[in-house]
Amino acid sequence: MNRADISRRRLLGGLLATGTVVTVGATAMPDRPASAATTDGPLPSTVDVVVVGGGISGLVAARQLARAGRSVVVLEARDRVGGRVLNHSLAGGSVIESGGAFVGPTQDHILALANELGVATFKEYATGDNVYVASGRSTRYTGTVPPDPLILPDAAALQLKLDQMSREVPVDAPWTAAKAADWDATSLHDWIRANTVNPATENLLLAYVEPLVGADPRDVSLLFFLWYLATAGNETNPGTFERSAGTADGAQDSRFVGGSQQIPLRLAAQLGKVVALNAPVRRIAQSGDKVTVITDRGQVTASRVIVAVPPPLVVGIDWEPLLPLARMQLMQRMPMGALMKCDAVYQRPFWRDAGLSGMGVTDSGPVRVSFDNSPPDASVGVLLAFVGGATLRDWAARPLDERRAAVLQGFASIVGPQALSPIDYVEHDWTRERWSLGGPVAIAGVGTVYGYGSCIRQPFGRVHWAGTETATYWSGYMDGAVRAGERAAAEVLASA
Repeated sequence: MNRADISRRRLLGGLLATGTVVTVGATAMPDRPASAATTDGPLPSTVDVVVVGGGISGLVAARQLARAGRSVVVLEARDRVGGRVLNHSLAGGSVIESGGAFVGPTQDHILALANELGVATFKEYATGDNVYVASGRSTRYTGTVPPDPLILPDAAALQLKLDQMSREVPVDAPWTAAKAADWDATSLHDWIRANTVNPATENLLLAYVEPLVGADPRDVSLLFFLWYLATAGNETNPGTFERSAGTADGAQDSRFVGGSQQIPLRLAAQLGKVVALNAPVRRIAQSGDKVTVITDRGQVTASRVIVAVPPPLVVGIDWEPLLPLARMQLMQRMPMGALMKCDAVYQRPFWRDAGLSGMGVTDSGPVRVSFDNSPPDASVGVLLAFVGGATLRDWAARPLDERRAAVLQGFASIVGPQALSPIDYVEHDWTRERWSLGGPVAIAGVGTVYGYGSCIRQPFGRVHWAGTETATYWSGYMDGAVRAGERAAAEVLASA
């Protein structure tokens, strides 16, 4: 097999299979919070460590500290745990994810945690033909690359170049790459335009980029994107476009039986009453060897604090003293992506009877990419679409009925007219989540990583930083969240 064949086979797996730490809200409802967590009443007046944020990263950090004998409280603004990981229970009892769902090889930390907690995985359904819809015409094909001869040469060349360039980016310090200044001064959009012949190539790539980061190439620094690809691996396997994009053996290889929110729910159950819900943090004040954290449920004094929330929420906290200039400007320059998850539910996954995988790519409309999101027992059929970036900005402003009709029409163009008649329709818009402000990840535009990125994990006095955005592998994914929580807890333990 020659290199061009490899590129054709692998490249746009991402156009058919993206899903990150995330994903989003009109009708999705969370699983119940862990029963042991507190939802009201006084907080402890003093603990060793306060953890701000009850997502996976914060809960992992808190558990590691508690196991080391430190007293901890987790302060979560929502009435649930999980952050950007959220289950939705369907009428018949099946569970789908409204937030982060997928896991795959080299995501060792989240897989090890799930195994410890007794949460099993199952393979994402990817059997049968995929469908490519362009200019209103549907084409079935095998493999992972839409059969568009006008775009394929550009797409194959881009994949090779991106992989080669990402290998030059250190995962723990992308700002030190030899070409960091130039790459960070260039948007992904401008780089694609300079390295392709067909302008339609970027439109096709939106089916990969928009679900991946919830943004469009013009909003993303080339350096940030290369670093994001570089982090799609582990200490012994370099990150690649293929692994970031792929289904089988890629980032979207598997899902969790019963939904990914089981992981934070079980972590919170282990921690018990130290998890405080409905406790948004309003102020963090450092003085001497103490840190005072003020919430809507009272205040707590600690010797150390771990902040594990999305970057825009960091800016919303009242800091005393103020955050260092570089930290503040980094947080201000990392907005959350814009992402919605739309799921149509059917009596059964009927597309499988026709030999279709449920995966498809379209060149227009809200459904730029679709997936089979059915539960492992196929008790119902579910089709999933990510709507992100400029596509979401267009469709989120429209009435629900119009958006629903367009999403179903998009599914129908891929799997047939039966898709127009679901038994249920669920969508979750992460930009409407007060304590996320978007998803699946915070993004860095031009000039951000090179100018300000070096402080991303640097402690601020007695405050340490977690959250998936601070990870050096699988940033933006659940694995990155676990890694970041483990690192932040280790920092606190080493500083005591």
